[in-house]
Amino acid sequence: MRKPLLLVSLTALAACSGGGPQTAGGNAVSSGGTTTTNNNNSSNHSFENPTEKKTYSAIGGVQHFQYSTDDRNTRGQYGQLYSGNASTARNSGITVSYDPRDAIFELTIADGNAGVNQNIRFQDPAHRTNFGGVQQPQNGTPNITGKGIQYLEVGGSSGQPGAAGFKGDLSTFFYQKPGTTTKYVTFAGYLRNQLSISEVTDPNNVKYLKYDYTLDRAAFVFGERTDNSAVPKTGTATYTGDMLATMVYNPLWDVQTDAPTYYQWINGTATTNLDFGGNSFTQTMTGTVTAPGLDAYTSGTHVLNSGATFAAAGHGTIDLVGKGGFTGKMDSASFTQGGTNMPVDVAGSSIDGAFYGPAAQEVGGGFRVVGAVPDQRVDILGTFVGRK
Repeated sequence: MRKPLLLVSLTALAACSGGGPQTAGGNAVSSGGTTTTNNNNSSNHSFENPTEKKTYSAIGGVQHFQYSTDDRNTRGQYGQLYSGNASTARNSGITVSYDPRDAIFELTIADGNAGVNQNIRFQDPAHRTNFGGVQQPQNGTPNITGKGIQYLEVGGSSGQPGAAGFKGDLSTFFYQKPGTTTKYVTFAGYLRNQLSISEVTDPNNVKYLKYDYTLDRAAFVFGERTDNSAVPKTGTATYTGDMLATMVYNPLWDVQTDAPTYYQWINGTATTNLDFGGNSFTQTMTGTVTAPGLDAYTSGTHVLNSGATFAAAGHGTIDLVGKGGFTGKMDSASFTQGGTNMPVDVAGSSIDGAFYGPAAQEVGGGFRVVGAVPDQRVDILGTFVGRK
């Protein structure tokens, strides 16, 4: 039997990681839309060291996947419902608020197309957590080392793990500490794992345990947006930085009809080349895939293992007035594993980005790649940041 995504060691709240007060420069963030000011020291405010409460509109992608498994061990994942959506620079259902007065984050995801509607407040100092030790982020959270990632987690469980009546619900928000790679924008991720276990009696009066999963994922950026008047109108620039994506990759249904679908993360780098005079851009990304998040009573069968590599390239146009930034599509995407290249047949794709900083010193945005092959579920939703 495989362990459910929700760890057996779930407790009422995630453990505290210790450390000093939570700030955007220490353990917090922000992103570029609606702004609320709560003090008069705005001249000293920065994204790295906030002095005001602010709410920022993010750019990125959201996924939702719900299904059931059971201990009859015959049906794999059933009752599946999957949906995903990528936001634009001007149309996002994701906001992040941070108040430096009491170190409180509030994450709101209201994306009807993705089927996710959550408002989560991280206000307990014990919501801070990290990898290492007995307490650490929940299963499915990527352990991104060496990049200044901060983790916050809220939720809990009731009942005996693995037994009828168990209910678990954990939400994790993580982001890169501003100033690690970029000063005016940062990338972030979100996951929510919900699991309930019930005892069911079939028509033959045989009892079995049913596991009901609802799993959400998101990857996005937020920061201090550049005013359109401050974006260069001539010249070129290259921005480099980090990339994060969440995906489902299941190309197996034509060879294994009950092949399960699992979430995986991709972490890597991105390069954005801007031609301001020509109102155009090109984008390249590379990354490394994490291990899949397995669940109970499925085969564990998957194609991409931890360490597989990802590469993608795209292009588009700068449209500050119409789109609020730059927008385009992915021209190619592929994975490489064991020396074998596995290109993604792209049915649909998008790139949406914006400029950040007083004078467009940085960029950030989101992207999506949807697979086209029948009888497959391939959907990659990600985010990127970069600085000159």
